[in-house]
Amino acid sequence: MSDTPVPLTYADAGVSIAAGNALVKMIAPLARGTARPGADAELGGFGGFFDLKAAGYRDPLLVAANDGVGTKLKLAIATGRHDTVGIDLVAMCVNDLVVQGAEPLFFLDYFASGKLDTAVAARVVAGIAEGCRLAGCALIGGETAEMPGMYAPGDYDLAGFAVGAVERGRQLTGDRVAPGDVLLGLASSGAHSNGFSLIRRLVEVSGARLDRPAPFDIDVLLGEALLTPTRIYVKTLLPHLKAGRVHALAHITGGGLLENVPRILPAGAHAWIDADAWPLPPLFAWLQAQGRIEPGELARTFNCGIGMVLCVASGEADVLTRDLSDAGEVVHRIGVVEAGERGCTVIGGPETWSDRAPWSATHHA
Repeated sequence: MSDTPVPLTYADAGVSIAAGNALVKMIAPLARGTARPGADAELGGFGGFFDLKAAGYRDPLLVAANDGVGTKLKLAIATGRHDTVGIDLVAMCVNDLVVQGAEPLFFLDYFASGKLDTAVAARVVAGIAEGCRLAGCALIGGETAEMPGMYAPGDYDLAGFAVGAVERGRQLTGDRVAPGDVLLGLASSGAHSNGFSLIRRLVEVSGARLDRPAPFDIDVLLGEALLTPTRIYVKTLLPHLKAGRVHALAHITGGGLLENVPRILPAGAHAWIDADAWPLPPLFAWLQAQGRIEPGELARTFNCGIGMVLCVASGEADVLTRDLSDAGEVVHRIGVVEAGERGCTVIGGPETWSDRAPWSATHHA
């Protein structure tokens, strides 16, 4: 009997180079479908090129953002629905670019798992490509990492990286915000990609099943409703940003309305938001009921039906509301900016957000 050890390979360690190569071939057509001026969206090199001049920029500032999807991925894995979390990934990044006045130009993704399932990965990347198409940016590259022992079987993680550009002098910094400005809220498509650790806990407490009709909408399964992808606001907002019609934008992510709106305010400005100005979507009302969540905590945790807040001059509010509505957004006039300590207050009347008495919640930046 020979004592010669059997030669080990990368595959013996749990990593399949062949599977990775197969995935690249599967997703290459998806990337080509996101090509735009400045990028040919070909995959396979060590990096991706982007030509700013070809994209029409003269003196641009580059803006970068990165994000993930958080534990919303656990719901995708639990339900076997992997087609939309890629849209979430893109949305969380590109919405963070547009609030700075930037047009998203290109996107790169990072997909990590213990063992690469090419079918699952291809569905995720198809969602990423769809998100890029919706945002008008090119998917120019990414990384697929197979790391045995790092993730539980079937689990995976995502990260996204987006770069945008804005002509020098047109970036949004909040310096144009002033008392008297009006706050417009664009409707969200659901919980977007924040608060899902709490959402998963509330689903567990409620006893509801992901594969059964949602308690708040019997026409859709609960898992499907919770996985509704984050709305991408880029294409409807960019023309108005380039025309100088918006003073500032706040993307309502973790921290909700209370903590995100103050980020766009200068010193001496306070945002007042009226929770009676729009209907609380049934999803959030159901989540609130499961956890007996106080209104102020709801405003600090979830978007509560408002995914993006615009700060505009009072004389611009009505016309901009009409224009955005015509472009497909659901727009609510939700508040005002007044002189005061930098921060945000959300107020509600009796019965608003299930409270029996008038209430308010304040966050100082």
